[in-house]
Amino acid sequence: MTRAANSNESVSEVSTKLPAPVFHDPKHHIKIYQGDCLEILAALPESCIDVIFADPPYFLSNGGITCHAGKMVSVNKGAWDKLPGPDLGPVRARFDKVHEFNTAWLAACQRVLKPDGSIWVSGTSHVIHSVGFAMQQLGFKLLNDISWVKPNPPPNLSCRYFTHATETIIWAARDKKSRHKFNYKLMKQTNAGRQMKSVWEILPPAAEEKRFGKHPAQKPLALIERILLASSNEGDLVLDPFLGSGTVLIAALRVHRRVAGCELELESLSLSLRRICSELVQVDISVACLQFSLDLFPDPMDRSNSTNMSGPISAKLVRRERNYYFVGSSRREVIYSAPADSLEEAWAKFTVSSQSGIEVIFIIKTETEIYLNDGT
Repeated sequence: MTRAANSNESVSEVSTKLPAPVFHDPKHHIKIYQGDCLEILAALPESCIDVIFADPPYFLSNGGITCHAGKMVSVNKGAWDKLPGPDLGPVRARFDKVHEFNTAWLAACQRVLKPDGSIWVSGTSHVIHSVGFAMQQLGFKLLNDISWVKPNPPPNLSCRYFTHATETIIWAARDKKSRHKFNYKLMKQTNAGRQMKSVWEILPPAAEEKRFGKHPAQKPLALIERILLASSNEGDLVLDPFLGSGTVLIAALRVHRRVAGCELELESLSLSLRRICSELVQVDISVACLQFSLDLFPDPMDRSNSTNMSGPISAKLVRRERNYYFVGSSRREVIYSAPADSLEEAWAKFTVSSQSGIEVIFIIKTETEIYLNDGT
């Protein structure tokens, strides 16, 4: 995300000092920055990125409506998605601002792309034509315009247009001399041995992809994974200047690419962090079964029908435990664990332990309750 669309700040005026990432996983080469994407891009070295996926603001949040779950709802996503300028200002001037913004961030992306790097930009008709025109003005080499078809799109409430069922994704190389990567054989293989066309029918994000929160512009993992597999190789560096829900981070991790992203909005940044941390942390919980010898009858006898299990359960809490597990940054394993009532207490115990010198990337809290069924 960026402030430049709603300000008079030029690209040349932004700071060139790269801030410390708010999240850094050196093992999987993941970095997340919080800030204006123009400032982050200006601070990156020239020609360092292999592929960029960008999902910029569509500038749809201007009082419109759409249909969601059969109900009329507002399309307003937030201040970041509003047209720049006053609401009653000249329309031409406001869209000139949009094009100026698109040209600015695309030029910044072009600077950091490697000579043979490429960029993918997603958008609807509200913004994608400005993006395409800006790319032509900047000298990008347009490769494809992908039509992402969304099965079962929301109906058009006005009944005065065709139902909006697609988004356009422009794929472009850095310039006319670029020899961009295209894994043709892999794409053909994934398409049942046939050349893959530029019309992709891919379902929107599944419920599993939204379990940590929803983002109004979230893209499905299957879409981003296909893009990265098509235009990059393992170990390549991917950049997302409008991180949003963090889908690019997860897709890059799954297909073994290095990745960096930046996001200005704190709510979106928090969602990205929740999603990528969940993806990285894999916890195997082993439950030890405790056997209690409570039988008063020493002789074996059939008492299978002696307890009525069809009624409400009556159970007694016999044990409650809260534990904190510290996971190392370089060694992805639990380096220290301690029972504690709070994170602060667990951290205090960790700092005086023999493992305190090891860098920690995650702290996992588990709460266990054991009940004894005393129903009759």
